[in-house]
Amino acid sequence: MLLPPVERIMYGPVRSRRLGRSLGINLLPTGAKICNMNCAYCQYGWTRGASRNRDETGDWPAPSAVEAAVLNRLLRAAETNEIVDRLTIAGHGEPTLHPAFEEIATRVCAVRDRVAPGLPIAILSNSTTASRAGVKRGLAMVDERYMKLDAGDPFTYARINGPGTSIGSIVDALAALPSIIVQAMFVMQDGGEVDNSHDRAVNAWIAALEQVHAVGVHIYTLDRTPALASLRRVPQRRLREIAERVRAIQVPAHVF
Repeated sequence: MLLPPVERIMYGPVRSRRLGRSLGINLLPTGAKICNMNCAYCQYGWTRGASRNRDETGDWPAPSAVEAAVLNRLLRAAETNEIVDRLTIAGHGEPTLHPAFEEIATRVCAVRDRVAPGLPIAILSNSTTASRAGVKRGLAMVDERYMKLDAGDPFTYARINGPGTSIGSIVDALAALPSIIVQAMFVMQDGGEVDNSHDRAVNAWIAALEQVHAVGVHIYTLDRTPALASLRRVPQRRLREIAERVRAIQVPAHVF
């Protein structure tokens, strides 16, 4: 079953395979997935119509509302001695599409510093907006940048993530960011039309990876129901082979 959209700013804690016990921060409008990509594996389903480019609408949560929600949740966690490993900016779409993303990053970091110093702030991003000046500044403020890179060639990128964005522009933008961790989802399909785990696709992905100067790579496969029902998990053995290819270019890689 596909996951429903998140209905509030703060959610969780989510038990993440990669990030531990994470308190999620959702910057997206409620009720609909908002994203400028259309990934075949998305746990929130396909991106529909106007939801692809709603970065100019007025129904996003206000920066002050995000700040208040994070403050209240961190205070509640402190009062109950709740174990929290991270604050993670994510939600049911692409968080950096928020028109006030830089201001929100500033406010969230300030609240963390005041209430829970030392608690890492992470972001999960699809990387498509990383060249925007305000987004780039906001990304630089958080502690951990988990940036999507599922393919290295235009054909595979379009099959996995949807058309509309240049893979070359994404690679260039990622190369200009500090200390990124690449998150890469590998999937395969009955019949092979959508598959980024075969040698040709992996070769192109490795070449792109060498250009972005990542400090680490997280490799994983399906864990929840994808938008494209015919997608299948990539076997762990193959994921480990891909990880070895990454380590061969002197980049730490972890399989989840």
